[in-house]
Amino acid sequence: MELQKENKVNYINIALMLASIIAAFVMPFETFLFAYAFLGPLHYLTEISWLHDRKYFAKGKWDFLFLLFTGLLITYDYFAVKYNFHTSFTAMYSDLNLYGKLLALALFGSILFALVKNIFVKIIAIILLFAFVDQWFAPNATNYLGEEIFRPNTATFAITSLVPTLIHVYVFTGLFILYGSLKSRNWTGLLSFLVFVLAPFILWNILPGQSMIPITELGKTAYYAGGDGFWDLNVSLIKEFNLTNLPIKKGYVDQFGDPAIDTTPKAIFAVIFNSKVGIVLMRIIAFAYLYHYLNWFSKTEVIKWHQVPKVRLGIIIFLWIAACSIYAYDYAMGLTFLFFLSFCHVLLEFPLNVISIVGIGKESMSIMRFGFKKPNVDSKS
Repeated sequence: MELQKENKVNYINIALMLASIIAAFVMPFETFLFAYAFLGPLHYLTEISWLHDRKYFAKGKWDFLFLLFTGLLITYDYFAVKYNFHTSFTAMYSDLNLYGKLLALALFGSILFALVKNIFVKIIAIILLFAFVDQWFAPNATNYLGEEIFRPNTATFAITSLVPTLIHVYVFTGLFILYGSLKSRNWTGLLSFLVFVLAPFILWNILPGQSMIPITELGKTAYYAGGDGFWDLNVSLIKEFNLTNLPIKKGYVDQFGDPAIDTTPKAIFAVIFNSKVGIVLMRIIAFAYLYHYLNWFSKTEVIKWHQVPKVRLGIIIFLWIAACSIYAYDYAMGLTFLFFLSFCHVLLEFPLNVISIVGIGKESMSIMRFGFKKPNVDSKS
């Protein structure tokens, strides 16, 4: 009976993956905008609630406070820059490159939170980790004015730009699927993982590159969000991996002395919304986000995130409706006021991501030793 239930959930998820592929192919931008605004907040609220009941999968009772404080600092700087207050803090934050250092420290520190119980060991290790990330994100280049600045490489780009976005919604989701499949020794789970891995390949290489339904002006406005939207992720990916030639500002250079990208809406819109690479890249982003949320909600009976006190459930529903209302009124406002919640749920999930990676290793070793058959568990153990 349990196997039939697992198979049913896996088949449902394969269907949801296929539906997400179709939605991302037909209307990539609107699919993402809808999923992020209306499914995202409910996911943040229910997952944080679920993580809280499971002590955030950390060994220490108060380990999560480190991740929460990190989220608060990053959010404070975000609002301080946006609304131009506490400029001395934002200047220090920028000069010290604290965003990258804090995010890297939270990610690597979560390995300790998930695996180490001794508080003194964790404190010493955190201090050593900070010394490492402080050097890793220290100034390593000189700009055209002769000032010492930090120039990111592929690894630091992945930490600062991809971990809170695509790595969170795609890579960590895939690891969660794989871990569950290996732990239950379920072939249909592995089949769902295979479909999940193939989805970006299908969207990038197999399906036609032109838009099925062109993005609307409303969609462009929401995606750009006055400069605060997700357009920057698309531009960063295109530039970092040399996916296409971006428009260059004639006569201008960026802080590293390189020709600067023209980030005016007209120039950026031409690349993101109309070019082939812009469209197929958006399909992958839309699929990753939409299925990330659908996967969470499809496994309600498995992970039981809905089993919470009625008062808390009522608060969750109220906050979700409020969040959806803000997004419906003004998408840019929604991104601003939901920033802390969206970023914080990424940070608080880090220990669970570590548990999944360790679990995959353990289950893989067990399979190599004893085969794919699920081992018998002593009911008294």
